[in-house]
Amino acid sequence: MKRVLILVSLLAFSSLYADSNSTVQAQKEAKQLEEQIKKEKKFAQEQRFYQGDEYDLSSYEVDSSSLDSIPLIEPDYDFDMDDVYD
Repeated sequence: MKRVLILVSLLAFSSLYADSNSTVQAQKEAKQLEEQIKKEKKFAQEQRFYQGDEYDLSSYEVDSSSLDSIPLIEPDYDFDMDDVYD
């Protein structure tokens, strides 16, 4: 009779332990899900930045009147590497 009582009590404790493990697992899954949702929100915000639809970039444009003062540099087409290999 004592063995049966011990066996039943062991089974009861093991079932309680299994329930606590499943709740711990569920809590871990919920935490991971929250972290993933935060990452996706951040990605959605950054994706909007990379598209650039909502940003005014006209302040970074070059004024064409300032380009007239820059001297034109002619390319040197006389590039010869023969003297390097002598």
